[in-house]
Formats: sequence, structure tokens, C-alpha cells
Amino acid sequence: MLFYQGFWYLSFAFQGIISFQSHFEAHDTDILLASLPKTGTTWLKSLLYAIVNRENISKNHSKHPLHTKNPHELVPQLGLNQPETIAQVPSPRLFATHVPYSSLPESIKTSNCRIVYVCRNPLDTFVSSWHYFLQFEISKETKPDKEMMEEYLIKYSKGVSPYGPHDEHVLEYWKESIQNPTKVLFLEYEGLKKEPKAHLIRLAEFLGFPFSADEKDNVVDEILELCSIKNLKEMEVNKSGQWFPWVENKYLFRKGEVGDWVNHLTPSMAKQFDQMQENLKKAGFSSKYYQILKS
Repeated sequence: MLFYQGFWYLSFAFQGIISFQSHFEAHDTDILLASLPKTGTTWLKSLLYAIVNRENISKNHSKHPLHTKNPHELVPQLGLNQPETIAQVPSPRLFATHVPYSSLPESIKTSNCRIVYVCRNPLDTFVSSWHYFLQFEISKETKPDKEMMEEYLIKYSKGVSPYGPHDEHVLEYWKESIQNPTKVLFLEYEGLKKEPKAHLIRLAEFLGFPFSADEKDNVVDEILELCSIKNLKEMEVNKSGQWFPWVENKYLFRKGEVGDWVNHLTPSMAKQFDQMQENLKKAGFSSKYYQILKS
């Protein structure tokens, strides 16, 4: 990884990030999903796409594009996808990025485009990241063990992780959402899991695609069913194939559960995140969902 502008970047993606910073021109109608890796990005991409493209969703559920294209194909990742892919995205353009707010192109900050940010309990985020990057360790013919996991965990908790530090990334978008709530919507993965319908309605309103009274009775549930992690995992397009050149689609989906970290981390391992939680607290960050972090 490379350390740049206060954050860590995967070296293979670095040139793409620089190009994104230097050349991307935002449109006022753009919608940008921002997140750290493994915080629900794939799920949120599917929800965003389904909200914006929900014409006759009840009648054509099985023919929806999500059945034939991976969410990452429908919502390109800025800094990773090629310019020709970006040029083909229809308006309103849906994009995603892991880049921290301070490093976003100025055209995004100064335009009227909307940003949706999703954060997730750092313990669950770490466990999901560990399982995701484990495949690359296996490919190098190393045998992952508890010692290797603890080594990764110490680095992650100290901020040495893709697009980390985790707490700084969260705080940048959270602070911007407080200062400019019409520009940035701050969501928490745990809240989406606990109250999906209320969050989806709020999300659609923020995007400028509010649900009508009739849609709230049926279309919202249709979208939540279509985009459920269980349903996405069972779609053939997500069980096979490979949208990103370095990972098969099936590895983009795991459990998506809240609090699963207790099945993988000991109390002493979890304590490694105490300083991160303290940093969030000192900055004024508060959340009823982050209460689950107490170990």
C-alpha cells in the first residue's frame, strides 16, 4: 500500500485514483456512493440502482438488470473503472468510490451532485475484509492462521488498511453530512439492516426519487426483496463470472450479518479497536448502532 494525503491506498489502484482526482468532472445530477471497503458497498449499489431504475419493478422483477449484471457493473467504481466505462453511464449517473472526502475531486464538492455514505462497525468491517483478502493470501500458497489474523488486525486498528484509517474516513464524511445535509447523507449499515424500509424511504427522498404513497405499500418491499443479500447471492450472475479482474463475483458476497465479529475475534483482539472508538468519541461522533462495539 501507499500513503497519500493522509490515507492508505492499494498500490495497484493508485494511478486510477490520481486520474480520478485530476480528470473527473461531476454533473449536478450525479449520485455518488462513498464507503470504506467491506461496509456494504455491493448491497448499497444494488439499492441505489433499484431506487433510480424502479419502473414497473413489480411487473418485471425477474427481468430487472440486477439479474443479469453484477451491482458493480451497474454502478461503476471511480478510480477503478476505465474512462470509456464512465463515459457510457446514463444520466442520472450512479458512481461509487472508497476515496476519503478530503481527496475527492473539487468538481464533486462544488457541484450539486449528491453523496451517500455508508459506514459499518469497524469490527465487522475488519472480519469481512479479512475473509475477502484471505483469498489473495491463499493464492500465494500461505496458510492463514490466528497469528496472521492478529497481525492484520493490529495494522487495521492502527489505520493501516485500504483507504484507512477507518475512523478518519468515517469522520470526514460524517462531519460533511452535518455541515451540508442536503449534499451528504450519512447512513449506517446496522441501521439499514434493522430498519430497512424506513431507511430506503429516506434514501429515495434524499436522492430526489421519493416513493409515492402507493409505492410505499408495495414497491419498497419489492426493492428490499430484490436487493436482499440472500437474493443477490443466489443470482446466477453473482455465483459465477468476474467483473473485477482480481476477484470472482462470488467473493463479493459473504454473510452481511451484524455483530458476526464475536464469532471470530476474542475480547482481547476486540480491545485493539478501543483507541479507534475513543477517536470517534472525542470528535463528537455518536450512534445508537455503534453501541454494539462494546466488548
